[in-house]
Amino acid sequence: MTSLLRGAALITGAGSGIGQATALAFAKYGARQLALCDIRPDAITQTTEKLKDHHQDLEILSLNLDTSREADVNHAVGHSAKHFGRLDIAVNNAGINGRAASSDQLEFEDWRKTMSVNLDGVWLCQRAEIRQMLKQEPLDQAPRGGRGTIVNVASMLGLVAASPSTPAVAYTASKHGVMGLTKTDAVMYAPRGIRINAVCPGYVATPLLEAVGANEILAAQC
Repeated sequence: MTSLLRGAALITGAGSGIGQATALAFAKYGARQLALCDIRPDAITQTTEKLKDHHQDLEILSLNLDTSREADVNHAVGHSAKHFGRLDIAVNNAGINGRAASSDQLEFEDWRKTMSVNLDGVWLCQRAEIRQMLKQEPLDQAPRGGRGTIVNVASMLGLVAASPSTPAVAYTASKHGVMGLTKTDAVMYAPRGIRINAVCPGYVATPLLEAVGANEILAAQC
């Protein structure tokens, strides 16, 4: 199989769900240096074991990371770049549902907790990744060249409003923020060889949704 991905990649929230699936897909399509980041060390171990079952030649760096903590983010990105020699691909996937509530029912503490991970955390990661990539020479053999590629995992709720039947004002606002961040930095850093994009998934069967009983809610709506 022709390798579609080259260079070193970092994935946050790599312990389960979309992050784990991303790691498996990256390995399948050619990436051989992966920094797996998650707030749950046991979850990273599970992803690593799944990867090693099919790809013995991978070089995996496991990092315990709380993306809402600036020092932790800077360490994770810096350590990954030092370990692999550079950082070519970053997927900022870590996020939380937060408390599902309308504005009149939501406390500021709940709002800030959601924002600290879903928006602040993505920005902290992206800033650290940009700073690292700006120091690198372009990886000529990478698809389309460039100093690096960043993908932020937003949500369909980064594009539309949440349904009144399932209010999620903090989550929705945080994902709209990710879209604004992505668009702004995309045009800022494209001339300097860094591509920045976002994906906006719909409902995906992940532990994040299961934790809030979303599967039952969706089933009732069908």
